[in-house]
Amino acid sequence: MLFLVAALMLLGVVLGTVAHAPLTVTAALAAVIAVWLGVFAIREWHGRRHTSAN
Repeated sequence: MLFLVAALMLLGVVLGTVAHAPLTVTAALAAVIAVWLGVFAIREWHGRRHTSAN
């Protein structure tokens, strides 16, 4: 429960920061996060494929 409260507080801080940042900075950071999540998803997918085959 405490983790959920901390996550919601962090989300509020991040959204407040994004509201005051220029659109180009927000778009650039969103692109970086999207690439990072995409790489993470691909690595997880490949890891699960190779692990389940053994």
